[in-house]
Amino acid sequence: MPKMKTHRGSAKRFRVTGSGKIMRAKAYKSHILTKKSPKRKRNFRHETEIAEADKKVVARNLGLR
Repeated sequence: MPKMKTHRGSAKRFRVTGSGKIMRAKAYKSHILTKKSPKRKRNFRHETEIAEADKKVVARNLGLR
């Protein structure tokens, strides 16, 4: 059986923490920023954990589990 290949698109979008959580960047930070408050834009910088429903598929794409 050949090795599983990492899905390169997923590898660029997600990262795995030391404790095994899969983190993603927040959406809505790319354009039309003038109407968004500075506080809201600042909070887009932080990563957040992916949804429970997506974990199985994303983990498989990253070559985990």
